[in-house]
Order: sequence, then C-alpha cells, then structure tokens
Amino acid sequence: MKRFAWALLAALLLLQCTACGGYRNPKLKDDQIPVVLEEPKEEPVRNPLTGEVLDNPEAVNNRPVAVMLNNIHEAMPQHGVSDADMIFEYLVEYGITRMVAFYQDVSDMGTIGSVRSARPYFVETVWGMDAIYVHAGGSAAAINMIWNLEMDHLDESDFDVFWRDEKRAETMAYEHTLMTNGPRIWDCVQEYGWRTQHQEDFSYPVTYVSDGTPYSDWTANKVSVVFSGYKTGVFTYNAASGKYRVSQYDEPYIDGNTQQQVEITNLLVLRTDMYQLSTGHMSIDVQGSGSGYYICGGKAVDIQWHKAEMDDPFTYTLADGTPFSLGIGKTYVCVVDTDADVSIT
Repeated sequence: MKRFAWALLAALLLLQCTACGGYRNPKLKDDQIPVVLEEPKEEPVRNPLTGEVLDNPEAVNNRPVAVMLNNIHEAMPQHGVSDADMIFEYLVEYGITRMVAFYQDVSDMGTIGSVRSARPYFVETVWGMDAIYVHAGGSAAAINMIWNLEMDHLDESDFDVFWRDEKRAETMAYEHTLMTNGPRIWDCVQEYGWRTQHQEDFSYPVTYVSDGTPYSDWTANKVSVVFSGYKTGVFTYNAASGKYRVSQYDEPYIDGNTQQQVEITNLLVLRTDMYQLSTGHMSIDVQGSGSGYYICGGKAVDIQWHKAEMDDPFTYTLADGTPFSLGIGKTYVCVVDTDADVSIT
C-alpha cells in the first residue's frame, strides 16, 4: 500500500507539472535552461527596376544605364534586349520606332545594339530615371536638350565604348552596325568620374509584388499595339511561364545574343498626344498625365500614367487614382498616340 501511495503521489505531481507548462529537468535552474534562437532571415537585395533579386547587391543604388536601340526591320536582331530591366518604345519618324533599354547593373552585360540616335522624349524619359544615356548622335532638339541639361551621356564619338560589327555590315547598312557592351560602358563612366549612385533625394516609386495580375475580368491573352502602318507590337501570354512573348514584323522578337524570343512580365501601354513635325520627326508629350492599360498575368486594366515634371520618372495608378504594384519581372512600355489602335483579346 505504501508503494502504491508513493506511485500515486508521483503521478499526481507529474500531472500538475504538465498542467503548469510541461516537464522541466529538476537539475536545471531557470537561468540554466538552454534557449535556441533562430537567426533572422536576411531579405535579399532587389532590383528597383524589376523587383528581382540582384546578383550584385552593391548595384541596388546604381544610376541605370539607358541605351538607345535601333528597331528598323532591316536591323534585326537587336542584341541585349532580353537582359534589359525595362524597355520604352516610341515612334521616331515615318512610322519607324526606336527603344531605350534600361539596365540597373550594366557592368557585366554582353553585346547591346545596334545603337541609334536620340530624340527629345527619350531624353526626358532617361532624365526622369536619373540614368546615364548611351546613344549615337540625335536630332538637333535632342542634342540641345542633352547639353542644356548637362546630361551624363556617351555618344558615338566615345570610341572606346562602341565598335562596328563587321558581320552585320555584310548584310546591313552602315548605320545598323554600331554596337556596345556593359563593361565598356561602365569602364568609361568610371573613367569620366561621373556619379554612379543615385542621390539621396531620388526616388523610383514603382513597387513590385510576386503576382502582379490585376483584379479584373478583362482577359488579355493577346495584345496588339499598332504604332503605325509599319510597326505593330504583339504580346502573347504564355501561361506556362506567366509572361508575354513579344513579336513584331509578323515574327518573334529575338535577342541576337541568345537567339531566344524575348518575354516580359509587365506590359504598359501609355496614350499621349503626338504629331509629326515638318522634319519628319515626332513631337511626343511625355509630361503631365494620360490614360493607358496595364497588362500582366493574362489580365488587363485601365490605368493613368503620370510624369509631372521632366525630372520625374513615369508612375502609374488605376483609373480611379489608386496606386498598384507591378509583377516582379521585366517591363515593356509602349507609348502610342491617343487614338492608336490597341487590341486586347
């Protein structure tokens, strides 16, 4: 009976300890109980132009490099476009378009080109991003703007940055052969002693989320953007990758470096006032605000674009003024006339 009483007492004590928070080793005092702490996970450094993780975290505050790209059909393929974090496409003259490609970290980029001349609205786009501009000459208005702004820029006369591609010259006109690459650009920027980092008061307010698909019933499996009778951009949704495959001139838009079709996560179509000057060049209004569309994840939604001053980057809200985030990934921006034909199906 004594043994039974002691066993019952021990069981009751064990139950009491369990109810009070569990069993403790009686040989250890409270300040001797080992505590295992999990180290906080360090957030990866992300590219401010895409939201993607940066291979080189030190480039997070870099001034982007913006390269002016030829887009005439005879000059295809372009090189380095699949590596671009962001592409803006505008009309330049007689229905032809050109692009400016932004690279947050250009230091190890391969061949980029072919490089062509500047226009004022490209200058304004680059200036608003606090970027370094790479181009081959430009219209008189664009060159005057570059010099008046005292813009950091690399022109065709900076011979260490560019070369003529002899293979392209076998089948293309001379003006379609000017090429560059990331190391040449970055070495020259540092040699000139230009500011390579954003100033503290600069802000790029566009944000990114893992799934940027807009809350919308508007299905967007195929988007056709008519710039002119010469150029239509076509963006076809690839559900497997969650990205849009880019085509133009009735053929896939191929990067000459990879020989692969370019895919992008975010498509923005911005409408604005534009008209053709007597010189054939375009006048395009890229300040103020206007309407447009945001397409991502197979859905589309009406938006407003904003660029209050020349110093400001483009920003975007829903049609009612509500801010929204883009999807993590690369962005393609088509800037078209207010009455351009845009088909979203």
